[in-house]
Amino acid sequence: MNAPIRFAFAGDRDIAVDVLRQLMSEGYAPLALLLRPRKRASHGAELEALCPHLGESDRIRGSRFRSPEGLEQLRALDLDFIVGVHFPYIVPAEVLAIPKRGVLNLHPAFLPYNRGWHTPSWALLEETPIGATLHYMDEGVDSGDIVAQRRVEPRPDDTADSLYRRVKRAEYELFVESWPCLVDGSAERQAQDPNAGTSHKKEELLSDEKRKIELDAPTSAAELLRRLRAHTTNDPTEALYFDADDGKRYRVRVEIEAVD
Repeated sequence: MNAPIRFAFAGDRDIAVDVLRQLMSEGYAPLALLLRPRKRASHGAELEALCPHLGESDRIRGSRFRSPEGLEQLRALDLDFIVGVHFPYIVPAEVLAIPKRGVLNLHPAFLPYNRGWHTPSWALLEETPIGATLHYMDEGVDSGDIVAQRRVEPRPDDTADSLYRRVKRAEYELFVESWPCLVDGSAERQAQDPNAGTSHKKEELLSDEKRKIELDAPTSAAELLRRLRAHTTNDPTEALYFDADDGKRYRVRVEIEAVD
């Protein structure tokens, strides 16, 4: 029988569904779900469906988890952990202090590189290490103590989209391997160097400076290909673009295929 672990689960995206399904299959059921609002959640319904034991009052949506009512509700659960998987909210100190053993975060980056958003894109643009990191949250952005990591090597045919899918698989495997050590208390913590690595905000990748192709500007094929790969995500609106003489704007995405 599994050790009794009291935890709340906070997340979204398909990777969150995979992790929660694995926890449930091992007999670990969350006492509450922290979710995005219904209209903004990509996989909220799937997460809720995995937890039929929870009622609507146990589903804390949006930023309510950091309201006075949300804080009171979380404190009453006597939590060991809050487990975060692609949970897109800043977690304040008042919440970080609630679980006895900490707030965990599964992040699609090889920390300290690429704290923040669009991690596969920046790894391709800046040629920095990429992978998966399970770490404790602190009051910074992806700056807390590291529990475990797994590196993923970009392939020549990777775009940000394909690399992200491979990183999510590494995240899942990393969590499954690490969870038993978190449960039994044997997991070690490695502090991050706050002066090392890189960090990016969401809007940086979407700026005209990064996305616009200046048709007459000198560049190398390698540099243009690097930019195209980094901006080929699962969202076409994040692609590179150029303005043509016909007055129209054209988006440019890339598909790369390995051949014998």
